Amino acid sequence: MATIVKTSSGTWKALIRKTGWPATAKTFRTKRDAEDWARRTEDEMVRGVYIQRAPAERMTVEAALTRYLKEVTPTKRASTQVGEHKKAQVIIRHLGKYSLAALNAEIVAQFRDTRLAGDPDKNGKKLRPRSNNTVRLELALLGHLFTVAIKEWGIGLPFNPVSNIRRPAPGSGRNRRLTQEEQNRLLQAVDKHSNPMFGWIVRIAVQTGMRLSEIATLRIRQVDIERRVVRLEHTKNSSPRTVPLTAEATRAFTEALANPVRPAETELVFFGEPGRDGIRRPYLFDKAWTDAKRAAGLEDFRFHDLRHEAVSRFVEAGLSDQEVSAISGHKSMQMLKRYTHLRAEDLVQKLDRIARSAPSASKIRTEADRHAENNA
Repeated sequence: MATIVKTSSGTWKALIRKTGWPATAKTFRTKRDAEDWARRTEDEMVRGVYIQRAPAERMTVEAALTRYLKEVTPTKRASTQVGEHKKAQVIIRHLGKYSLAALNAEIVAQFRDTRLAGDPDKNGKKLRPRSNNTVRLELALLGHLFTVAIKEWGIGLPFNPVSNIRRPAPGSGRNRRLTQEEQNRLLQAVDKHSNPMFGWIVRIAVQTGMRLSEIATLRIRQVDIERRVVRLEHTKNSSPRTVPLTAEATRAFTEALANPVRPAETELVFFGEPGRDGIRRPYLFDKAWTDAKRAAGLEDFRFHDLRHEAVSRFVEAGLSDQEVSAISGHKSMQMLKRYTHLRAEDLVQKLDRIARSAPSASKIRTEADRHAENNA
């Protein structure tokens, strides 16, 4: 039986002591509220469904995300860590003051809709709407925060509020292809840069389909010029893979490995200047890439589009889905389809070849007539 007592401040405190459960207490403004809570809580204990909500009521979303970034995020890849810190700041700005217990599906849905519509800044000026994929990733972080809080931190919550809302539909993916003339302009622009590593990286990207992060972090020991392969150890999906090299990619790697200004203290194929700590990190070329795109008239082009282009060319060259996925590292055939944007004119040429190899309709009718005459 619960004990209901009046406190010195005029509120009412309900205290429940029940065998098999930790002592539970909560303070209310009225005696009736205290009695109702005590009755409901004792009933949940009897049925074995009681959840201690006090930790969830005390912990805010901001505090929970701070703990998540300290305990969970460091176990992920460096690129993922950077992204989660940025997404966490967005979530904290919108939902940080809510307690975990107060955050329900309706509030999370409002956050989703606000981000998709374009939330206002501090001055009340409306910002540009966020893409579906951006909001999906923010909701994924928030949802995993609740999962960890419930399963690992012992925070008493009856359900994950993020799991009860609609996620924005995934985007259709970019369909930006690179024509031969555009490629020539781009390569001419990158070759004008003072650092030859810039040109080598762009050529390797369009020839192999490797991601920028995979190229930038390559070590010398991973490149086998004799066998014409690159062995990737750390990839986006955490599965190592071996990438074959075209003749042009092999030439680019050969020149990169023979770089006469390579310092002896680094194993990076593409190295930058030493930092304040004296350590050389991967070569960065953000400004050079922006300038090269502008010079080539390709300001709408992204570096990752080189990967799209490479994978699409593999398909157009006749490689099977299994062969393409072995090179690109895609585990899902559905995801691979987003990258294989076949040019319609190439399909027209293939249909023409099929039509030329097939017997014509008039020939088929003639043979059918001849067969009918023989049977007459």
